[in-house]
This record gives sequence, C-alpha cells and structure tokens, in this order.
Amino acid sequence: MTSFLRSDRSRPVALWLFAVAVLVLAMVVVGGATRLTDSGLSITQWRPISGALPPMSDAAWAAEFARYQQIPQYRLVNPDMTVEAFKGIYWWEWAHRLLGRLVGVAFFAPFLVFLVQRAIPRRLIWRCAAMFGLGGLQGLVGWWMVSSGLAERVSVAPERLMVHLGLALALFVLLIWTGLDAWFGAPRVEERSRWRGWALALLGAVFVQSLLGALVAGNDAGLVYNDWPLMNGALFPADYAGHGFWGTIAHSAGAVQLHHRLMAYALFVAGIAVAAMTAVDRRLSGGAKAMALAVAVVVVLQAGLGVATLIAHVPVWLGVTHQTGAAILLAAATGFAWRVRRP
Repeated sequence: MTSFLRSDRSRPVALWLFAVAVLVLAMVVVGGATRLTDSGLSITQWRPISGALPPMSDAAWAAEFARYQQIPQYRLVNPDMTVEAFKGIYWWEWAHRLLGRLVGVAFFAPFLVFLVQRAIPRRLIWRCAAMFGLGGLQGLVGWWMVSSGLAERVSVAPERLMVHLGLALALFVLLIWTGLDAWFGAPRVEERSRWRGWALALLGAVFVQSLLGALVAGNDAGLVYNDWPLMNGALFPADYAGHGFWGTIAHSAGAVQLHHRLMAYALFVAGIAVAAMTAVDRRLSGGAKAMALAVAVVVVLQAGLGVATLIAHVPVWLGVTHQTGAAILLAAATGFAWRVRRP
C-alpha cells in the first residue's frame, strides 16, 4: 500500500486519468457526430439510470418515437420520418449518453479504490474530486442544452452547445494535466521560463477557438459562406449583424463563421511562430521544444481540415474529423503548457 508520505507520483493513477481522458475524447467525437446528424433531440427525457437501456421491444420503440413526434423538430423538419429512420438518430444520442455514463463510472470507481489504497498523491486528491464534480455538472448541462430544443426550437441553443462542449474540453485538459502530474510527480524546481505565460495564452486561445467552433456548429454556420478565403466573394459577410450584440456574436451565422476564421488565422501564425522561436531558445528543454513543434504540426493540419470541411459543406466524416482535430490540438497545447513549467 502506497503511503501519502512516500511518493508524490503514481503511474497507475496517471494511466487511469489518461484512460478517462480518452473516454472524454470519444464522447466529444460521438457528440460531434450526434450534432452533425441532427440526432441530439431524439431522446426527449432525462433518465440518468433507467435511460441506460435502449427500447427493447416494438412497443417501447413506438412510445419513444411518439415522444419525439411531440417536439418541433419532428413537426417542422422530419414530419415524414418513420420509426426505422428514427432509430438511426436515436442510436447516436443513446451512444453519446452511454459514453457519459461510462465516463462517470470509469472515473468514480477507480477513484474510490485509489483513495482506499492511498495511491493518489495528496496534492492531487482535491483536484480529482473537483474533476468528478465537473463531470457531474456536465451531465446536468447536457440536459439543459437538450431541453432548449424541445419546446420552441428545432435544434439546441448554440450558446448552450458551447457551454456543454466547453465543460467537456475543460475536463479533458484537467485530466491530461493531472495525469502528467501523477506520472512525473511534483517538480523539484519550477522552470521560470518566459514561455510559461505564452504557453498558457496559446492554450487559452485554442480553447476559445473550440468554443467559437461550437457556435459555428450550433448555428449550422458551416453550411453558408462555403468559399475560402473570401465569404461569398467578399471579405466581410453581408449578414454579419444579428439582433443586438448577443444575437450577433452567438446567433448570426455570418458573424460566428467570421470569428472562427479570424481566430484560426491567429492560431495558425501563433503556432508556427512559437515552434520557430522555441527551437532556437537554448534555455528551453528538448521536451518543451518537441511539444511546441507538435502544436505547430497539429494547428497546420487542423487549419487545412477546417478549410476542406467548409468547402465540402460539412460532410459528417469531415466534420467529426475536424472536431477531433480540435481536441488533439488542445491536448498538444496542454502538453506544451505543462512542459514549459519544468526544467
């Protein structure tokens, strides 16, 4: 049994946290597919326990379909949908919710075991507890998001989708960062590198860009202005302004796509510049330089994916790949920000 006093690291704990991070990544990917296939409103009830089981009979499927027929999305978008077609969108949302349940179990059960064994470094216990709380909050926010599309809308509210994805990505970052802390232990001396602030700023920018991407998805803004680098032949979208400030930044398809493009350009330049400047910094460790290079490579690939996804009018496979790339970029930026703090 490992004592709190004997070690500030635990590689089994690190592997557990990395495994949960992979599950969160899978949830983000399936969530993206759920959104792109317009499947997110197919389950109109929130049943955290009993909802783990899908309909098991024709009568159960008919009852589930009847509930879906009561919401605006069915009446206004899918009035000719059959039960068989409904099953196609139902399974995406069910899989997304099932993954959420699996994340909860995969986190909580080992957490209790590691606590009993005193295997978690003391400095990480409250951080792990906070991550569990964040995961529970994510479930509540998920239902809050879905509920926005059950009465007056045919899709979920974009800002709620942004919050839902943002919490998932915040949990993803914390899992990776804490896993690295558990694997390597506390630093004996923290590196007072000038790159600490820049690395955290880059990580924050990648996170903000992911939130802007959620607004693009929530407004189906990838289905308009499908030329590049112009927007319908112009530098500035004609329908940029919405109804007021919030209507513009959160609900205008032209505005959210423009903001997403502009941040992408900034990240493209920043990612390459950071990699180039760290490469010639003799005071920076080789590990930090490697992580900076990884960020640059992923940001270039992600930019290319974004352009291809836009021009192709967001096919599901490209949209999912682009969202996956965003999470991978966030992981690389997290690794860089974590690494520059160590000599």
